[in-house]
Amino acid sequence: MKKNKQTKGSYAAGAVMYVICTAVLFGVILLMMVINVGGGLSSYLQEDENVMRLVLVSVSYLILSGIMYFYFYFENKKYILYAGKVTEIFLILLLAIVFTYIIGKFVSPAARPVAFLALMSVTLFGRREAIFINIIYALQMFILDNFTSVTGLTANESYNFLILTFCTGMVAIFIMPRIKTRIGSVLVAFALLIPIEIIIGLLEVLTAEDIAGTLIYFLYGALGSFFSVLLYMFLLPLFEVIFSELTVFRLRELTSDQAKLIKRLKRVAPGTYHHTMVVAQISETCAQAIGEDSELARAAAYYHDVGKLKNPEMFTENQTDHNMHDEITPELSVDIIRSHTRDGAALIKKAHLPEYFADIAIQHHGTMPIKYFYAKALKMSDGELNIANYSYAGPAPETKIAAIVMIADAAEAASRSLTNRSPEKVEELVRNLIEERLDMDQFENCSITMGELTTIKLTIVSQLTGVYHSRIAYPKLKVSKRH
Repeated sequence: MKKNKQTKGSYAAGAVMYVICTAVLFGVILLMMVINVGGGLSSYLQEDENVMRLVLVSVSYLILSGIMYFYFYFENKKYILYAGKVTEIFLILLLAIVFTYIIGKFVSPAARPVAFLALMSVTLFGRREAIFINIIYALQMFILDNFTSVTGLTANESYNFLILTFCTGMVAIFIMPRIKTRIGSVLVAFALLIPIEIIIGLLEVLTAEDIAGTLIYFLYGALGSFFSVLLYMFLLPLFEVIFSELTVFRLRELTSDQAKLIKRLKRVAPGTYHHTMVVAQISETCAQAIGEDSELARAAAYYHDVGKLKNPEMFTENQTDHNMHDEITPELSVDIIRSHTRDGAALIKKAHLPEYFADIAIQHHGTMPIKYFYAKALKMSDGELNIANYSYAGPAPETKIAAIVMIADAAEAASRSLTNRSPEKVEELVRNLIEERLDMDQFENCSITMGELTTIKLTIVSQLTGVYHSRIAYPKLKVSKRH
């Protein structure tokens, strides 16, 4: 019942924010119209033609805003359920319209950054949402171009720029997901030149009075392409920080060896670092195999064990011959071992890293028992023990990626104890690990299917047999320069 109330509250907050953002966006458009003619709002409204334009623009924008709301309501509610997402979408729309207005007015309509919104949308929201938002933006600009004097375009030119805005944005949407580095984003400007120059050539050359005017239009088109990418490169990092967006660029920066916690893990807990690298590789491949975000899975796996930085010597992978757990009670050992999930989340939050990473750090062991110390305590006890006192606090994985990291983490650690790492033995090990977690209800909250678990199992087996493949025995022969 509480969950339903929260959902209704979220819908209400999202709806209120949607209305506010719609009003702000229209207010900015109205301001541009007033500034363009000068004299203030009262003088602007004295002319009947201006009143009709204002009514037409108002109705058109309300219709487009309503269409966008119901699209997200039926297709992806998270964009209207949370006020932050609503604000983000409208802020991008607002910036795109303002930049288009300023550059179109003071430089040239052909130099407008018509691909800026598409680049931002596809990076932050995904391809399907970006396509729809690009359509809304193209129609909004068409309304401005055709029904107001803000942009100074003729009716025929407004239709030309509707095609230019839509087509250039679509090209950007289909190119950008292939780009994985910020430097690569710069090259998108050259790719955008192709549709811009072709469309300008087809639509504007026929109306050009001389060759010089045509060449200038082509030059402005190229400038518009670079303006789009320049604004995108400048503003995207701000959106990543303000709205906690995990873009592919930010994820790769967070998984660099120069990232603060990763660098510290490599220096202080080299065994955990190596374990983390293997788990990250496995998690990335598993996520890709079941259609999840592989970049996000890889990054989350990088940080799942950073809590071991607090007591690195208490974990097997960082120990040599001396095991400090031999000197303390099983109860104290359990407290130290299971605290690494909570410590990891605290370190992640302290470093101002994404909350999602902290969730994975806490959830990757779920509520599983720490069997080694539970068995050790049983041997030292005369009666039965409450296994909950020797288990992780949880919660169990709440996302499919958290489940993947849980399985990959356990499989990588357990496979180190295998003397025979044949595919059959590794498959048996991974199958038992998954079945054990199923029996312990570890996947109840993450909606992962049995088919996906089977795919994950096969993927992990393939990865582990590749990472820990058998090698030939080297001959026991000493050689020297004489040989």
